[in-house]
Amino acid sequence: MSVCIVIPAFNEERSIADVVTRSLRSGMDVVVVDDGSADATARLAEQAGAQVERHSRNQGKGVAIRTAAAWVLARGYDAAIFLDADGQHLPEELARFQECFENTGADLIVGTRMADNASMPLVRKIANRSSSLMVSLVAGTRVTDSQSGYRLFSRRMLERLRTHGGVGFDFESEMIIDAVRDGLTYREIPISCIYGEEKSHYRPFRDAAQFLLLIARKSLERLRPRLRR
Repeated sequence: MSVCIVIPAFNEERSIADVVTRSLRSGMDVVVVDDGSADATARLAEQAGAQVERHSRNQGKGVAIRTAAAWVLARGYDAAIFLDADGQHLPEELARFQECFENTGADLIVGTRMADNASMPLVRKIANRSSSLMVSLVAGTRVTDSQSGYRLFSRRMLERLRTHGGVGFDFESEMIIDAVRDGLTYREIPISCIYGEEKSHYRPFRDAAQFLLLIARKSLERLRPRLRR
């Protein structure tokens, strides 16, 4: 099956070239979606060998994912593996996603860090477990790492993402809930948990509020058919 690699990036000039170079060793094509970076992210990604799609201004990870979905679909790939640009994901583990996809044909494969999360900061660990539990309850399936950005989307999933979803970090949880509700196949595979000096773009108060609103909205959507009876 034809699979490519997508790296959404925003002001990641410190790490993008290394992530691209290591990703290219997989033998798959690499595209970087530069979400309005003010630094040299796009130039360094191109120099490292990636194809680059650029936003003129920062629009959020959800929009970057939809831009990537349109790019992948237009070029006829069967699936795309997304990983973060900050070095938290090991490109050397890309083959795990490709193997799982070839063996199962799953529409959404999420890399979970929770089996080996000793290096994850305690606050992030608690927040991740809490959010994953809420997503599990609303989606109706077990989700262990709803915030992981390391994931594979099948073509069917990409077609859905092109027109659905929000713009922020809550989009990653929303896509899991909607995929399961729509009957798409969900799988998880273990990945390494890496934390270094990378700067998170997560905004605790604003993004937490958006996530809670998402959970409330999706819970109401699930209850609405029952309330009409």
